[in-house]
Amino acid sequence: MKRDPICLMEVEEDEAVTLKHKGKTYYFCSEGCREKFLQVKECAPVCPTYDLIIIGGGPAGLTAAVYAATMKVHSFLIAKDLGGQAIDSTKIENYMGYDFITGPELIAKFKDQLIHSNYIDHLMSEVEKIEPVEGGFRVTTSELDHYVGKTLIITTGMRRRKLNVPGEEEFQRKGVLYGNVQDFSFVEGEDVAVIGGGNSALQMVENLHTVARNIHIVSDIQLTADAKIIERINNFPNVHKHEYHKVIEFLGNGSLSGVVIRKKAEEEEVRIPIKGVFIAIGLEANSSLVSNLVELNERGEIVINPDCSTSYPGIFAAGDITNAYGKRIIIASGEGAKAALAARQYLLNLSRKREVKAS
Repeated sequence: MKRDPICLMEVEEDEAVTLKHKGKTYYFCSEGCREKFLQVKECAPVCPTYDLIIIGGGPAGLTAAVYAATMKVHSFLIAKDLGGQAIDSTKIENYMGYDFITGPELIAKFKDQLIHSNYIDHLMSEVEKIEPVEGGFRVTTSELDHYVGKTLIITTGMRRRKLNVPGEEEFQRKGVLYGNVQDFSFVEGEDVAVIGGGNSALQMVENLHTVARNIHIVSDIQLTADAKIIERINNFPNVHKHEYHKVIEFLGNGSLSGVVIRKKAEEEEVRIPIKGVFIAIGLEANSSLVSNLVELNERGEIVINPDCSTSYPGIFAAGDITNAYGKRIIIASGEGAKAALAARQYLLNLSRKREVKAS
């Protein structure tokens, strides 16, 4: 893998756009980044001020970026990675245009549309601070670089919720896992547990049932996944359900060897020998960046209006980070498109106000 010197994205050497410059070969994710590199090398000014800065690279952020590009809004996308939680989805059903597609396949199509068909400036980095300044907002990245946007779209999504029980931190990556596809080989032929009872947890069970020897589903309530998924996993002979059970502790010596569970309102604890546990108990809003600027609800989600605007003028939000109903990839994508349209209208209104003042 090579790293694009402009956006810092990792790119496959045989798929990258290349450029030989002063005896050295550079690799780029797209022609757009290659052209930007040439501007820098020729000392052409690269403007760190944008009309719109989009923060977050999940389905909402990527869709907002594509729409901004098609509307010719001078935009900049900053994201730690492309795909968000969707990249870990092994089965996405009934996304329009596809009866079935995996998360990585869908995100690859999003990425291709962004960097090849509808290029906008982008950077693989983490935003550490957002602060209002005259004319917009200053954004500081983990490299301590600063960018200014007249308006923002926040699409930082959700992060995985943890159990916060003894052993969870100790055995991170040593048996305590969170459902990435590459983790499945770690438990091949072994007994495992899946913690959670929603769609994500049971889809994990579907993917594991041909890999693991026995699968213990542990949920502190009755399974809440879609009925058709529950029906499918009920037919797997190696699946054992423990509904209304709480996880008490993870055990091991250097690596995970077991989990202790207890049925709610009962004293008896049960130890289950396992080599791996996949935790899928839901997500929490990744909204700390703007918690001092915009209104949040009791779940930490950004409260938005129908046009994705927030309580702070010029800041829009879209996707799972908001209080919009339905945490689905297709809904996040639609909200991202809506936010881009609304941000453009906001910019047009700003321009008109300046024209009125000038006259």
